[in-house]
Parts: sequence; C-alpha cells; structure tokens
Amino acid sequence: MAHRFKKHYTLAEARSMMPRVREWLDSMVQLRHEYATISKRVDNIMSAQSDVGGDSVNHSIKLLSKIQAILCEFKTHQIFIKDAERGLVDFPSRRGTREVFLCWEKSEDDIAHWHELDTGYDHREPL
Repeated sequence: MAHRFKKHYTLAEARSMMPRVREWLDSMVQLRHEYATISKRVDNIMSAQSDVGGDSVNHSIKLLSKIQAILCEFKTHQIFIKDAERGLVDFPSRRGTREVFLCWEKSEDDIAHWHELDTGYDHREPL
C-alpha cells in the first residue's frame, strides 16, 4: 500500500518538535498581524495617490519573506498547518498500518488526539 507521506512521526518525535512548532506559530501570527497593518498603510498611501512609501513596501516584502521562511520550515518537516491563528497543526503518523494525523492545537498542553487523513478536527479521537 502506497503511503501519502515520507515522514511519519511517533508521538515522542512530534512532542520533541513542539517547542519549535510553538515558536514558528507565534512568529507567524505576529508577522501576519504586522503585515496586515503595513499592507493597510500601503493601500492608504496608494489610494491617496501619493508617492508610495518605499519603506512601507520594503517592510511588507520583508515580512512576507519571513512568513514564507516559516512556512518552509513546516513543509520541510512535513508538519501541516490547518489554522495558523488557532495554532492547529497535524503531524503525519501511523496507527498500526494506517496513516493518520496526530493533531494538536496551541491551546493544548500536549498532543493528545489523532484523526484519519480524510477527516479533521471535528473527528479527533483521544490517543
């Protein structure tokens, strides 16, 4: 049977990634909020038909670049962001021979749930 994922996390491996995942999520939320603020500023400058502030544009590009770098970290580690604001992530794993996701949300202290690949948060099961 072909597997959808190259990497399958054990619970211990997923738990060991949690400090980095928390850091990435916190950074991404902060960067996204900062980007939303600066992009409004750029929109206002453009709609006023004044000279577009080079600093604002450059800053927004840097923010997008930082967000992209964090998304690359998730992709490289094959960890899936389901909702960045909520901090909802899935780790590919196995239950017996089946591929499943270990599921974690930022408000939770530990990874304590899993769900099938084709279901989501609403169908989580306790580990």
